[in-house]
Amino acid sequence: MSQDIWPWKCEHPDLQEDLFEAAKSKGKSLSCFGYPLSIFFIVINEFCERFSYYGMRAVLVLYFKYFLQWNDNLSTAIYHTFVALCYLTPILGALIADSWLGKFKTIIYLSIVYTIGQAVMSVSSINDLTDHNHDGSPDSISVHIALSMIGLILIALGTGGIKPCVSAFGGDQFEDDQEKQRSRFFSIFYLSINAGSLLSTIITPILRAQECGIHSKQRCYPLAFGVPAALMAVSLIVFIIGSKMYKKVRPQGNIMIEVFKCIGFAIKNRFRHRSKEFPKREHWLDWASEKYDKRLIVQTKMVLKVLFLYIPLPMFWALFDQQGSRWTLQATNMDGNFGAIQIQPDQMQTVNPILIIIMVPVVDAVIYPLIKKCKINFTPLRKITVGMLLASLAFVAAALVQVQIDKTLPVFPAAGQSQIKVINLGTDGATVQFEPQLKTVNLTSMDYTDYMTFETSQLQSLNVISGNNSTMKPINLPGGQRHTIEIKNTESGIVAEWLDDNVTSKPEEGNNLIRFINNLPYTINVTMGDTSFGTLMTLSASNYSLLAGGRKENIMAIINSNTCSVTSNKFGFGSAYTIVINGCTGNTLDVIYSEDIPPNTVHMAWQIPQYFLLTCAEVVFSVTGLEFSYSQAPSNMKAVLQAGWLLTVAVGNIIVLIVAGASKLSEPWAEYVLFAALLLAVSIIFAVMAYFYTYTDPNEVEAQLDEEEKKQGKKDPSVYEKEGESVSRM
Repeated sequence: MSQDIWPWKCEHPDLQEDLFEAAKSKGKSLSCFGYPLSIFFIVINEFCERFSYYGMRAVLVLYFKYFLQWNDNLSTAIYHTFVALCYLTPILGALIADSWLGKFKTIIYLSIVYTIGQAVMSVSSINDLTDHNHDGSPDSISVHIALSMIGLILIALGTGGIKPCVSAFGGDQFEDDQEKQRSRFFSIFYLSINAGSLLSTIITPILRAQECGIHSKQRCYPLAFGVPAALMAVSLIVFIIGSKMYKKVRPQGNIMIEVFKCIGFAIKNRFRHRSKEFPKREHWLDWASEKYDKRLIVQTKMVLKVLFLYIPLPMFWALFDQQGSRWTLQATNMDGNFGAIQIQPDQMQTVNPILIIIMVPVVDAVIYPLIKKCKINFTPLRKITVGMLLASLAFVAAALVQVQIDKTLPVFPAAGQSQIKVINLGTDGATVQFEPQLKTVNLTSMDYTDYMTFETSQLQSLNVISGNNSTMKPINLPGGQRHTIEIKNTESGIVAEWLDDNVTSKPEEGNNLIRFINNLPYTINVTMGDTSFGTLMTLSASNYSLLAGGRKENIMAIINSNTCSVTSNKFGFGSAYTIVINGCTGNTLDVIYSEDIPPNTVHMAWQIPQYFLLTCAEVVFSVTGLEFSYSQAPSNMKAVLQAGWLLTVAVGNIIVLIVAGASKLSEPWAEYVLFAALLLAVSIIFAVMAYFYTYTDPNEVEAQLDEEEKKQGKKDPSVYEKEGESVSRM
């Protein structure tokens, strides 16, 4: 109800019951600041539900990879399959809501399923559930996998099933004369989605990083999944609390099945009467008029007209959803040093919800009014077109950033090549000759070379000259790998030892690879931070260990029962270092750093422009799509059309898997350009389709149908009754 009729401003909670009864008796909604009071419960419900969903999803891939021990490809495939399923199940939710339970009960029942699914996910991640020998690893990983799959299926049913109902249910709370408030509601609704997404994306990774467990400590996935489960329970409780304030439209029959039957009969009837002796009809659906009434045919036309427009839209989501995959992988090759704050690659995803929270009110309160003052007719379909173009530009920006990143990436050996690095650990200079006369390098004391690339088949031997000593060593390398040879001129002659580096790519997630070489004449025990590198013999090297990027760590070595330590240099992101322990003076360790893989030098801040463009695209595309889907839907098919809109997201995720799998492009920047070009082409097609689209007012069309039926002396009992008899309040 408009504020003019119900001017109550929520200052008198003691009057709530009386005002509600008065509103109920007149078939009106209780109002607060010009909005139905019920929508505030819906917005809070959506915030909690989105916190639950995005919080769980933020750590899902890491759970697959590090807890269930799946490889990257399987983890990614299951992740995108889950996301696609979450956007396929809205069809089921819409069918249940519109034809059986109604939106309110559908939200309640599926939220219960949703909450159970989140709880099952939390239980599935409890390490001690099957760790009977208390060694820190699950004894029966299949139990955890089974519980995880059950939990994910329940979550997909829950989140997908309620998704088309919640936004449409919120739209139902407004009166016919509250179009402005309804439009503003969808912006607020979308804002709550991104507020929940932002907080959960920040909080749940922090919870996951904690250590917990009964018998052995582990990454705390139970807490990371448990908090979203608790928020889902809160979401359900908040929604139930507002029950008495909701306007609930009763389900109006199995309309989706009727629509399919109507379409099928029209096609079948048209095929039967394909002869020229039968006159053409204005629309192919009119061939269903022999069996179905005019109201259903007209409503089906409206729905199909909108669904036809949806055909190009999945391509937008194919680009948009790569924030959590491709763009995060891009960030792993970038520098996350923001001064006092060190940003991890997966935390860059928070840029999107932060910008959304800023951009939605700015666009709604400033940009759109300015466009209107300029007398530009910025229709919903034009907004959607602009959103697609902006998303295409975002991927062009991502491609430009990727080109700069590629310039800084190390080149690793091909299958028939070997890369060799030489470290001189002695006090004398050294000359190293790769025979037969391939390359000669000269090194000073404690010097090292960069990796040198050779054709493996051409390498025969290595000649090392240092001081008055020399040695010849044969070379027999497998190819396709990096190797380090450490040389040292000692009293007994030249020592030349090969080290297998076993590193053919930059470290994942912006982490660093660290290893140590003991250049002391006695055995030492080395630790760095919380990581132990074990006991190192003289001139031996540890294996590489993965450490978090962007940190300084304490290096400690136990030498002859004495402890020596030093604070390391501040490592960047995505680097690899060999640290030579060269001595200890006054309990201070003397170390030398040899850079094996350079740290990322392109700053993560360069991703902000592409995030900004994609966020602007999302604001004008997604918010508009929610409103457009509601405004163009007949009264008994609103959730169905909302589900159709969400279905485009599912298809978009499937497109990512298809294009990524079928694409033979080896360069990431080229794939970004491919996606940008595809969306540009699709946006042009959509612009042409939108040009020929005629906006309709479903209320006006249904009012005309009501008038015609009254004149004919009949009335369809499934029609929404304006007298209020189809509207119930609990």
